[in-house]
Amino acid sequence: MTTRIAILASGAGTNARALLDASSRGELGDARVVALLADKAGCGALAVADRAGVEALFVDPGPHAGRAAYSDALVAALQERDVDLVCLSGFMRILSPGFITAFEGRILNIHPALLPAFPGAHAVRDALAWGVKVAGTTVHFADEAVDHGPIVAQESVPVLPGDDEETLHKRIKAVEHRLYPEAVRLVVSGHTRVRGRRVEVTSPVGAR
Repeated sequence: MTTRIAILASGAGTNARALLDASSRGELGDARVVALLADKAGCGALAVADRAGVEALFVDPGPHAGRAAYSDALVAALQERDVDLVCLSGFMRILSPGFITAFEGRILNIHPALLPAFPGAHAVRDALAWGVKVAGTTVHFADEAVDHGPIVAQESVPVLPGDDEETLHKRIKAVEHRLYPEAVRLVVSGHTRVRGRRVEVTSPVGAR
């Protein structure tokens, strides 16, 4: 049975494009992206999905009073589309506990840092300010805390002399565009088991 994936995004949609491209090439295992939902009208991610021939839906936060009500609207939209797995792709809203419960164990997020270091919206800036020599990216299951759930995959990216936030983030994104689809494939193919905070991966990242 095909796993139906939806992407939640807020920005330009570069990771969304990587997932959509992988879906169109059949590289996500027995899964396909069926919709992209965004909280910002006219954001690049909506255009990316539209060009890929995938439903692009703006879910307006305006009419909803607070985080819980908006999260409920997202849950309803996802359930209407029979979504099995949610992939957060630069979605800049904290989801409610109700959302997490509705899709428990079925929400993936990608974050531009080696968690648990540098959670939050300014991870690359924070890493540079701390003076780290190695940055990176993390794909993890989302839970009720921000950038906190069990880790599926990580990859390091060296910090080079003269790096600023833009140059370092660009190199991190290049890794993300490869790592996120691969992590999704592992999850939908049944090659991951969550035991507490640990995710056991039964097939090496990159193996087919």
